[in-house]
Amino acid sequence: MSKHELLRQSRLSLLIALGLASGGLHAQSTTASIVGQVPAGMGDTVTLQSDSGLQREVAVDGRGRYVASQLPIGNYTVTLKNHGQVVQTRDNVALRVGVATDVSFGGAPANAQNLSGVQVTANALPAIDVTSVDSRTVITSEQLERLPLGFSAEAIARLAPGAVNNGGGFTSPTGGSLVSFGGSGANENAYYINGFNTTDPLKSEGGLTLPYGSIEQQEAYTGGYSAQYGRSDGGVINMVGKRGTNEWHFGGMASWEPAALRSSAKNFYYQNGQPNPPLPTGTLYSLRSKNDYWITTYDAYIGGPIIKDKLFFFASAEMQRQQGSSMGAVTSTSPLQKYTYDMPKWYAKVDWNINDSNIIELTGASNKRSYQADLYRYNYQNNTTGVQTGSADSTKNGGDLWTGKYTGYLTDNLTVTAQYGKMQTQAFQQPVGYDPNLTYVTGVTAQNPAIVGSQPRFNSQNTSSLYDPGRGNTTTNLRLALEYKLGDHTLTAGIDNLVAEALKQGKVTSGPGYSWTYYHSDHPTSPVDPGLGVGPTADYANGATGYYVTRNVNSQLANVKTVEHAQYIEDNWQVNDKLLLQLGIRNDQFTNYNADAQPYIKQTAQWAPRLGFAWDVNGDSSFKVFGNVGRYYLASPLEPALSAAGSQTSTTQYFTYSGINADGTPTGLTQMSPPVSANNNFGVLPDPKTVTAKDIKSMYQDEYILGFTKMLNSDWLYGAKATRRLLRSAIDDFCDVDLITAKAQALGYNVSSLNSCYLINAGRANTFVVVDDAGQHHDVKLSREELGFPDAKRKYYELELFMEHPFNGTWYGKIDYVFSRSYGNTEGWTQTNVQSDGPSESADWDNAPIMVYSNGDQGNDHRHQLKMWGYYQITPEWLVSGNISLISGAPKTCLGLFPGDNPDPAGYGSSYHFCNGVPVTPGSIGRLPWQRQVDLGVKYTPSFARQHLGLHLDVFNAFNNQVVVNMTPSLYARPDGTANPLYGTPRVMQSPRYVRFSVTYDY
Repeated sequence: MSKHELLRQSRLSLLIALGLASGGLHAQSTTASIVGQVPAGMGDTVTLQSDSGLQREVAVDGRGRYVASQLPIGNYTVTLKNHGQVVQTRDNVALRVGVATDVSFGGAPANAQNLSGVQVTANALPAIDVTSVDSRTVITSEQLERLPLGFSAEAIARLAPGAVNNGGGFTSPTGGSLVSFGGSGANENAYYINGFNTTDPLKSEGGLTLPYGSIEQQEAYTGGYSAQYGRSDGGVINMVGKRGTNEWHFGGMASWEPAALRSSAKNFYYQNGQPNPPLPTGTLYSLRSKNDYWITTYDAYIGGPIIKDKLFFFASAEMQRQQGSSMGAVTSTSPLQKYTYDMPKWYAKVDWNINDSNIIELTGASNKRSYQADLYRYNYQNNTTGVQTGSADSTKNGGDLWTGKYTGYLTDNLTVTAQYGKMQTQAFQQPVGYDPNLTYVTGVTAQNPAIVGSQPRFNSQNTSSLYDPGRGNTTTNLRLALEYKLGDHTLTAGIDNLVAEALKQGKVTSGPGYSWTYYHSDHPTSPVDPGLGVGPTADYANGATGYYVTRNVNSQLANVKTVEHAQYIEDNWQVNDKLLLQLGIRNDQFTNYNADAQPYIKQTAQWAPRLGFAWDVNGDSSFKVFGNVGRYYLASPLEPALSAAGSQTSTTQYFTYSGINADGTPTGLTQMSPPVSANNNFGVLPDPKTVTAKDIKSMYQDEYILGFTKMLNSDWLYGAKATRRLLRSAIDDFCDVDLITAKAQALGYNVSSLNSCYLINAGRANTFVVVDDAGQHHDVKLSREELGFPDAKRKYYELELFMEHPFNGTWYGKIDYVFSRSYGNTEGWTQTNVQSDGPSESADWDNAPIMVYSNGDQGNDHRHQLKMWGYYQITPEWLVSGNISLISGAPKTCLGLFPGDNPDPAGYGSSYHFCNGVPVTPGSIGRLPWQRQVDLGVKYTPSFARQHLGLHLDVFNAFNNQVVVNMTPSLYARPDGTANPLYGTPRVMQSPRYVRFSVTYDY
């Protein structure tokens, strides 16, 4: 035997020992494939028998190959037959989602070879899948039992290269901390459960997820996916739930994170002086060291056959509770809250093997989160709790879904799949003990001390806004696909349709329909807000010392909808034994409807090519070179329709005052301005033709990937990958409506715009439709230069290097390093540095001045990422594990006032890229500290319980590193130059150390 053959056999032996899977055939898949080679004359058919009774028989072709695709996840027995007689059998072939598992036959028995994909992990080292052209990380239920991870889909996803926790503190409606993939906004991702799209339709913030113990496998998909999927340019979190088999299984988990073993959080302090008038608490801003809470999680499951080999079920339930207390800002009238979060989940699945050619799967799932809290005053001098002032609004978020899927193996070469489902979520928020006769009052520490002395005046109204109790969203998703094998080609065509609706969305100001906010200006002779036409307080009675108050009105209630259709066709062409080409194209169509069910965005013929290759260099699956080029379109979520296409009222009116009632409301008012709105939100539903720029293009991104994966020897796998992402088009809101009106008048059209803001293609020329006084529509084109904008830019590059060691019965480990940069003048649907998470609604692109010197490092730019994770089996009973990440800090940001005579030309306050009159581009004033996280775990599975019982101890952030992740960027409190004492004050910090105890039982 030659050295090459020996090396090839050792590699195959390694794959056999691993029994792994990773990589995948298609993104967001819920199925897998078995492929293999048969020597000439040895057999003519291969039979596959799953542990759930499904049986398929496929033919061996003239070149000795066979392929069985669209197989449900599970364990299989694979049998080679010749004229109906058994030749060889392979047992315990474990499939992994989206993976082609190689089960080849030869002269001597051998176990299954799992071909795994680029950067995909299962139980240990991923082998090399020469049938995939994409990039993903797959984590199995076995790994979830061993690694010290938080009980969330997002915690699992952060194991993927290039995936980081968002720095803005953004969370999903059910509390998951959003993940930023590859420089994209943290809400540009997609979530799936068993193939159904569970992404939040309102703001695209996260999605419904499974109970932790019900996850069979989870993919974190980071690039290069097939034409079958779209609507994401960040990453994809795809969860595949467990299913019943012919064997009964049941078990559960109890977990406890005690408050006594949770380290104290660091306090927040004013970093730029103190408020005026000074507070008795000095520089303290938030007494976070008093935050205290515990978490318990209970999980139970059962699964097995209803009818052996035919009908199966799996069901699980999880209940998590977080209870404790937290401290808000010292300026709050009720800074202490004692709260409870309840987070129930359930999951159920039924699988019906009608016969060996027809399968039906039914899935139901629920993921909800409720909150309630009592509010208290706090005595900072004595560090004691004061009287209860009321209760916070009670909230309930999340929802339920159901989905059904049919798979039909019509012939050996033709497979059809159909899936339909519906998700309904709620966004319930109702006040507790609400008194409609009281007015909501804030900013009380800025009340005039000449009137109130050292005791601010306020009332017990804790409710700022009122919401419709029926507020929520619905999503339906239909997918149809036809797969046909034609020689060396596997052709797939299908549709992917989604309809989402936002129901009874919006809010109104509580009490009399308005609230009051108190302010103080350090410069009474300077205009309070020149951009909005608000003059100096000194020009009005009782304003000589700079004290004033605003009356705020907010009102909105609407139903809006989006319809998203797509068609695709794809060819996976095995050109020869070494080269695979994936050639696909997708056409997306998006239509968005306003509150009157009128379309205001209609985008068609959005062709997205997806081209990839995989080259098996040595012909033995030991060395793969791969690449991918693709375009990805994003549909606008529902949220923008509630603002740009809605009839929102959001106004502020300025007054000076001579007195303050006992309930905190001002008296002796002198009007400084009429109601004003920086975004022209005066409650008028605009003509749908005038909501957006004419022929507006969707947000889309081009992606380029080139990499390799190689076996180093029988113990190691290593590789590298380069990724380039270029944002080609962006949508944002533009609110300088006077510029449009002026151009229209210059063209001879007599118009007065009613729009609050317009949705435009940022950084391009845009044509606006205006309506003249006679009701006629006219096109008004403004060039990019006339709009005063630079080219829109978001560019991302990444170089990834990794090494991985298989679990050889003793230990497994992986190390992954990513060098990357994300830069430009638009982050996307989020703006991390200012904590803006409204898609297409950030302050960016609202006007020309705010974009001056905006080009630089993005708020989610982390130049270096080093991740190391793995586990060590000390004895059959004891296992230790670790998960270490070192993430370089995000860029610091300073936002100030515009230089010149008009420091606030757009009325946006301290939001311009100037500080102390000097241009400050993002990232030019340094970086935040590195985030160093070390999570450790130990697991004991006593032999007396036959390894069914597990005792777990996990320590998160073992060295208690608490660095600043996000800081306040605004240098000034008001446009008159009053300093903002919060500038540089932390807003998000790394979570303190905590300990988790868990007990599991699996039978």
